[in-house]
Amino acid sequence: MYRFSIEGADWILRFSPQVYIDSVEKQAIFMALLHIGADLSKYSHGSAFIIFTKKIGAIVFEVERIPSLILTVSNIIPDDNWYDDPELTTLKQIK
Repeated sequence: MYRFSIEGADWILRFSPQVYIDSVEKQAIFMALLHIGADLSKYSHGSAFIIFTKKIGAIVFEVERIPSLILTVSNIIPDDNWYDDPELTTLKQIK
């Protein structure tokens, strides 16, 4: 579990028991979240989002806002389990 602050909001990052990753991968996930920054505030309680990384794959996050601001890594999908539809080419890029 990690605790961090972005734009004055204190968040907790936790990992679902079904997600088995080492501490280096956990740190990479944490750093990816820091790149999102203030965009975290737009996600409501119960919503989810995905970050795609070359190193780890697709990381699925679930958002909780009650009783605290909590992000849970609920799944990690390696890129060899992705199915690409050439007609869908719009992904939001992290700046």
